[in-house]
Amino acid sequence: MKNNYFSYDGQYNHEIRGGARGSPLTLTIANYYTFFFEGNIVKQVHNSDDLYLRYIDDIFHIINWTIRHRFKQIDRCNKIDLNIKLSANISLEANILDQQIETNGGQLYSNIYHKPSYEPYHLLFNSVHPSHMKKNISFAMLLRAIRYCSKFETYLKDIESLRMTLILNKYPGYLIENQFNRLLLKFKIDQALTLNNYKFLWPETNRISNRRKNT
Repeated sequence: MKNNYFSYDGQYNHEIRGGARGSPLTLTIANYYTFFFEGNIVKQVHNSDDLYLRYIDDIFHIINWTIRHRFKQIDRCNKIDLNIKLSANISLEANILDQQIETNGGQLYSNIYHKPSYEPYHLLFNSVHPSHMKKNISFAMLLRAIRYCSKFETYLKDIESLRMTLILNKYPGYLIENQFNRLLLKFKIDQALTLNNYKFLWPETNRISNRRKNT
């Protein structure tokens, strides 16, 4: 891409590398390029029965390699294109997009993750936006909590945090409760969530979500 031009502060500029951030064309080309860039990586992953997931430039990789082998592979990838540098965070927990995943005793657990720059500010309830947008914002926040929180304790903690965030943004308590009941109705849950039934109901909510994505 050699013919990207943009104006800034009254002057026209020629972008000599890459594409304009936010352009649909740039995102499409970047995804195409990354597909070929990661070809050898994916081939190795499939040969070793590991898990490899990518969303634009965020990679989640579960492997059974030695740390030395892992860093050697990263160094090899960083030589493919000098403009692309991969960095690794190797630990018992990882943050991918807005989700935190950790391993404990051979089990994977997930939770909501907020970047350090996160601030609890959303669309104010007293704004002039349509009411359905405000309802969907609160519904989506609650939905993310029940999808991401694999343990009941973290679910309760995040739900209360979300309630406080919505209240801070002037959302009335009755609307929050209505959206929470709407969420349970979506998954056909007709009982209160407790420590005893959450471990059975939580996987079902994710199976329903995945089935609807695939249809």
